[in-house]
Amino acid sequence: MIEQPPRGAAELPPTAAMPDVVDQVALARLYGEPLFSMPQDLYIPPDALEVFLEAFEGPLDLLLYLIRKQNFNILDIPMAGVTRQYLEYVDEVRGRNLELAAEYLLMAAMLIEIKSRMLLPPRKVADGEEAEDPRAELVRRLLEYEQIKLAAAALATVPQAGRDFLKAQVVIEQSLQPRFPDVQVADLQAAWRDILQRARLVQHHHISREELSVREHMSIVLRHLQGQKFVEFEHLFDVSRGPQVLVVTFLALLELAKETLIEITQAESFAPIYVRLAYSSVA
Repeated sequence: MIEQPPRGAAELPPTAAMPDVVDQVALARLYGEPLFSMPQDLYIPPDALEVFLEAFEGPLDLLLYLIRKQNFNILDIPMAGVTRQYLEYVDEVRGRNLELAAEYLLMAAMLIEIKSRMLLPPRKVADGEEAEDPRAELVRRLLEYEQIKLAAAALATVPQAGRDFLKAQVVIEQSLQPRFPDVQVADLQAAWRDILQRARLVQHHHISREELSVREHMSIVLRHLQGQKFVEFEHLFDVSRGPQVLVVTFLALLELAKETLIEITQAESFAPIYVRLAYSSVA
């Protein structure tokens, strides 16, 4: 028994059913879902796809391309034709990228200036000298740029690691008998002399601490003054024992004078200073 399709099934729009695709290859995927037919409401912006037949690195590159393409003599550039073709390209670029067209517009202004200078009478020069060609500076820049461009192209043909070839790296694990360096007697002597030379450059200064007692030196001064009527001030100091002892001896004299155990006298200014015991009964 053959079942008849329900009423209205034949009236369904043809796009509602799955297209008859044998290999089930989708045209694209949208959010992971396959698309077997082009959407009817698909909108493609006009600038979604652009094809540039020629890519230039800058104004000089474009100008050099126009000259070499038409086999112009770079030393005798026809400024009218080159400027016209150059401005056509600049107008094309300006409609797509205004920032990119800025540097090209600067070169266009230079070309127009050169052309206007060529239309004017040449400047007067001294006898025997040739008038300066307004295109001379532009020709110099073009020749220099062409040399650099050719050199860069030659360098690009040189094989580069990572682009044209890869370095082979092989790790070999093996146990080898350690080989010690051969050291001669002269090497040891030279090393020893180097160590001695470095040792002379490094010097250490050891500071030792000596404990000195003021009270002890007060007793020494009193013993020195006993039995003496007067003793010169400078005779109380032992210079051979260093500055530390001199300072402590001076402090001892100050303490004795403070305790009125000694008397320090001087007859007049710049006269010798004498010291004696305050309680001395020596006549």
